[in-house]
Amino acid sequence: MVISIFPVSTDQPSIEVTNLTKHYGPVTAINEVSFSVAKGEIVGFLGPNGAGKSTTMRILSGLIPASSGIAKVCGIPVASHSAEIKRRIGYMAENNPLPEDMRVAEYLHYRASLKEIPAKQRKKRVEEVLETCDLHRKTKRKLIRALSKGFRQRVGIADSILANPEVAIMDEPTIGLDPHQILLIRDLINNLRGRCTLILSSHILAEVEICCDRVIIINQGRIVATGSPKDLRHEFIRRNQYHIRVAGEKAKLLEVLQQVDPEIDLQENLDETNDSFQTWNAYSVISGDLSEELIQRILRTNGLRLGGLTKLEPSLEDIFLSATRRSWDVTQQEAQNIQKTYQQQQENTD
Repeated sequence: MVISIFPVSTDQPSIEVTNLTKHYGPVTAINEVSFSVAKGEIVGFLGPNGAGKSTTMRILSGLIPASSGIAKVCGIPVASHSAEIKRRIGYMAENNPLPEDMRVAEYLHYRASLKEIPAKQRKKRVEEVLETCDLHRKTKRKLIRALSKGFRQRVGIADSILANPEVAIMDEPTIGLDPHQILLIRDLINNLRGRCTLILSSHILAEVEICCDRVIIINQGRIVATGSPKDLRHEFIRRNQYHIRVAGEKAKLLEVLQQVDPEIDLQENLDETNDSFQTWNAYSVISGDLSEELIQRILRTNGLRLGGLTKLEPSLEDIFLSATRRSWDVTQQEAQNIQKTYQQQQENTD
């Protein structure tokens, strides 16, 4: 076994990225990306297809070089010590390539040897990850070609944590799974909490919100938002939404709501109803929870009968759409500014 010359880091971020840029010919995949991930943190890495998620993860894993910028894992520069980085991390690729003619346990023993786990420890460690990923009993003896998509993903996760890495990087671990399988992968990821630092990408935003301490959103190769879901709600969602079910005229309801917020926006909810009650969505820019005051005013108003009122929390999907929309708007404005500057230069030249 090769002994690492780098000590295990204890007081620094597990991942540090500064002005990371990657060009593929004329195409810029990521542009001056900067972020950090604290030790033991579980971070969701989000973005549309082609935003730069996989490129960033592959650079962090030492699989491809950056064009410029600095990436450190456990305080170690990735560019100059990629072999050492590969000893410190576990990486699960998006397509999760697996040899179909090998059995699960056989494959993990093979991977354990490649990861330089001492021969005396391999059997015990393989059994540990088989149990952690619920691949023990009959599954460990199955050929990989006979496994469902969900079990294949579990094998990929088992491989990524096999060598007890300080950092695990998982690119779309829930891709192609049904809801039941997603729940199982969620539980597995939660079981890793505290054991290692984890950064994962996913298009299942609800799962990211449940599993992750923090999210990083990337779009067009740039970081457009970072923080906890709670913090990002305050940053990107400017209006509070209330779900109101009431019987009575819209004009009367709007009059009551405007007593609380004169600028409140009332929109019809198109949910089907089979009685006299109708559902409305009310949007207010006033911070805090207005639910109790709205309920009391509706109850005291003749001609209105309240069926229910709920303050809705914005989902991570709402935040994601708002953050990426803002970045598109900024990019379009930058393009317009460049075009305007170019036209002015042409006019001055003429």
